[in-house]
Amino acid sequence: MTAWIDGQAVARDEAVAAAAALLTGARSPVFAGLCAEAASVQAAFDLARAIGASLDPAAGSALYADLGALASGGAMTTTPAEARGRADLVLVVGAAPWTSEMVSELAAGGPVRGRAAGRSRTLLALGGAGAGAVQPVAYPAGEAGVAAAIGLLRGLAGGRIAGPHPLADLVVRLREALYGVVLYDPGEIGALGAEMLNGLVKDLNETTRCFALPLGDACQGRAVAQVAAWSTGQGPRVGFGRGRPEHDPWRFDAERQAAAGEIDAALWLASLPAPLPAWTRTVPTVALLGAPKGDEARVVIGVGVPGEAFGAALWHPRRAAIAWHESRHESRQDSGQDSGQGPRQDTRPDPGSPQPGLSPAAAILADLQARLAASPASNPERSASC
Repeated sequence: MTAWIDGQAVARDEAVAAAAALLTGARSPVFAGLCAEAASVQAAFDLARAIGASLDPAAGSALYADLGALASGGAMTTTPAEARGRADLVLVVGAAPWTSEMVSELAAGGPVRGRAAGRSRTLLALGGAGAGAVQPVAYPAGEAGVAAAIGLLRGLAGGRIAGPHPLADLVVRLREALYGVVLYDPGEIGALGAEMLNGLVKDLNETTRCFALPLGDACQGRAVAQVAAWSTGQGPRVGFGRGRPEHDPWRFDAERQAAAGEIDAALWLASLPAPLPAWTRTVPTVALLGAPKGDEARVVIGVGVPGEAFGAALWHPRRAAIAWHESRHESRQDSGQDSGQGPRQDTRPDPGSPQPGLSPAAAILADLQARLAASPASNPERSASC
């Protein structure tokens, strides 16, 4: 395990002690990123609760586009497995889904169970042009963009827009489907687009079956939402500054807090790749990183990449659930592929790790919690912004 303070390599315990000192003196700390295995995200929530910090995942914008729509009007959703097994029509909204493997999987087969079993699967696109050999029946979104096109589609489906319209044929196809699926990226269409899309799906269910299928983000946001739900009863962004969890997407936006001067320390957790925001350069920051260089923050500690260096529970996009991912090292051992390939890297935790059995990042966060409990801040008052 590697560690740095101000870009200089140090022993792990020295870096953990520096991180503890930084957080102990903070009046308004924020934990951000949270792009990590579920155990480490859970440990971050536990430490934030103990010291009154707020939490903001790197996946915040894409996550809130969907959570906002769910909170305001509900949603009728399906899973990737149900879509593969039952859908006779898939509408791909926007350009982003075409970069995912989901579209190729849906294009490769047809429904095998349910009312549509045996039918062919029709692939449609709104505001996208297909990818490679997968070419859908494409409908342009128009100059106003995809979100506006979804609104028009809903107006047509609900009979609120009369007369000929380029999207009228698309509405007919959606109504005639036995099991329609609308695939989209919440981060691309935004909160208003997601709310309109889920309203369209509900309207279509007055006469047929249709379901929304949102793509997950690349920063474990769906897993963070589940950890937040079972830990606090609320979605992230959450703050513990008043001794209880409070959910407020605007107030606990780490970038906004940094710009407003509301935070005086940060912990950036990213054992999986996540872009480090510029604001971490202006706030004293501890960074727990899967693949660090050493100069990303004032205190940097390498924690290994989950699913590669060690097995971990991560979001599984194909299952749309948290699932266990074996380490690649263990997988190679099980299959015998390591034989004759030379010495292997030792990925075991350092002998000084405080809680063997935890992932490295979770162990460090638990260590920090124990150190902060043993040396509470002289001024325990926390900012109300946390």
